Amino acid sequence: MLQSRTICATVVLLGATLVTAAVPAVAAPPAAPATAAACSTGWGSGDKAATAATTASVRDVRTGRHDCYDRMVVDVPGAARGDLGHVVRYVDRLHQDGSGRHVPVSGGAILEVRVTAPAYDPETGAATLPARAGGVLPGVDLTGYRTFRDARFAGSFEGDTQIGLGVRGRLPFRVLQFDGRLVIDVAHTWTGAAR
Repeated sequence: MLQSRTICATVVLLGATLVTAAVPAVAAPPAAPATAAACSTGWGSGDKAATAATTASVRDVRTGRHDCYDRMVVDVPGAARGDLGHVVRYVDRLHQDGSGRHVPVSGGAILEVRVTAPAYDPETGAATLPARAGGVLPGVDLTGYRTFRDARFAGSFEGDTQIGLGVRGRLPFRVLQFDGRLVIDVAHTWTGAAR
């Protein structure tokens, strides 16, 4: 009796194996191809400006990476959105306001970022942005950025702060104003696709 149970169990196991082998595997549906994020290309590369002024001071400059663009933010706490005058434009060479001294900026193109806010306290003259004229912006590390190559503090003269932003090439950009900050986004490409 014991022997016949063992034989029956072996036949059942072999039968289950044959049935399993005979059932075709069900293929998973093919994955949808990955699509690149669509990016705006309507920004252009022409000068962007707004007339206004503030007595609030530039306190920080920081950068960030995004799928479609690299971003620079100039922090001016206390400035209202409409008070942040600016001129952002491509230049062949960056020249420091007041002295006219050339400030070298690396990259295929140079964006001059001029904000109508001092990088010092207007009452005391004490620096509010710990940067040296002609030096790299403190705390800004552009390692791994697709578009940004260099960021230099040109100086702050008569209430204007001037920054040189080295980029890979003459690419489209936009300027956004918010309470307490000015944002400069430079696209990775002209084609409108993230890569």
